[in-house]
Amino acid sequence: MKNNSIFTKKIALMGILCALALSLSFLENLIPPLPFVPPGAKPGFSNIATMFSLSELGFGYGIVITLCKAIFSGITRGFVAFATSLFGGVLSTIVAFCLFEWKKNPFGYVGIGIVSAVFHNIGQLLAVIIFTQTSAVIGYLPVLIVFAILTGFVTGTVLKVILPIVKKRFKLYK
Repeated sequence: MKNNSIFTKKIALMGILCALALSLSFLENLIPPLPFVPPGAKPGFSNIATMFSLSELGFGYGIVITLCKAIFSGITRGFVAFATSLFGGVLSTIVAFCLFEWKKNPFGYVGIGIVSAVFHNIGQLLAVIIFTQTSAVIGYLPVLIVFAILTGFVTGTVLKVILPIVKKRFKLYK
């Protein structure tokens, strides 16, 4: 019975995290374009839910959130948004999971947030290069990396603050 209870708690938490990720993704789309930010760049707040699930629930849960976010992007913003979300999301999820699994992880949550954001942008650029058949968008990479460092710092810091609170609330492992 105890294993069933833990599984039920994980599924409940997964539902909450998925809803949170989709809500944050929707709210990010309401932010108007800023003059100093590359076109299409978003803060990535929904990645907090993905990183949380990777940290606490495992790869399978994290990739489900990533796929849900990509499908949501496709439904609300079209195929290009789906493809870029999928490429960036899957690449950053794999990288973040590997960093969480690294036993002597020197990065911490903030570092994982930054590295994950950088790889998310790299994945998005790869998708754009594949679909447009041009590498001209590589010129955005330095600006996107700076933006990723800033947003990754924020998402990693938020995760670092909320993780102990949510872990205590859900008591997944007891």
